[in-house]
Amino acid sequence: MASLVAVDNKKHLNTKIDLNKVEHHGANLPLIPVVLAEFIHLAVQYPIVLTKNGDTGQFVFSAMLGFEENENLFWQQAQWQGLYVPLQIRRQPFFVETSDEKHHNELAICLNTDSPAVSEEIGQALFDEKGDESSYFKTVKANLTQLLLGEKENKVLIATLTSMALIKPMSLDITFMNQGATKLAGLYTIDEVKLAALNNEQILSLHQSGLLSAIHTMMISLGQIHTLIDLKNKSLS
Repeated sequence: MASLVAVDNKKHLNTKIDLNKVEHHGANLPLIPVVLAEFIHLAVQYPIVLTKNGDTGQFVFSAMLGFEENENLFWQQAQWQGLYVPLQIRRQPFFVETSDEKHHNELAICLNTDSPAVSEEIGQALFDEKGDESSYFKTVKANLTQLLLGEKENKVLIATLTSMALIKPMSLDITFMNQGATKLAGLYTIDEVKLAALNNEQILSLHQSGLLSAIHTMMISLGQIHTLIDLKNKSLS
């Protein structure tokens, strides 16, 4: 379990983050949670799917990175090879303390001190010698803010998709070049047939709420499964 401590400009005055090790947090992740604001960037390389939270059963938007447990096909030669690195990776090793609802306008940032990216010798400083926030730390806070806002947008879209019965399980059998086969399970996507059957009023509502473009982006992104298959085949050759 991560050891989280609140970031403090006195306690962490000399703390640095080795950016070369930040992306290691995603090295073994076949799925990574994503938010709507990222969809347009993700869709050019990653399939965007829906999964279910194992604890709550709630739907979660995820970028698909691999086919097997602990497999990230975009992690090659100890580096992330994707054109776009998801926010959930880039914000590492920082988290937001959300227990104090009274101060929701002020982010209580915590640092995972167990992360291999945390250092006092190499990397990006959190504060300058006066204790003022560095431009790097300001970027981290902006990423965390975007994730928090994104979670709210995600909930709206998921509630809308659920109410319109537009979510369906994905069914896909894949055979790789070594004749190994896999069947995708536990993944969900947009039901294109039901989407096409919506009436004009429902389509207009989706468009006016800004959700229709996200739905289409998600559908288009599924073509990137072929990218994943190609990466998998290359890893087997």
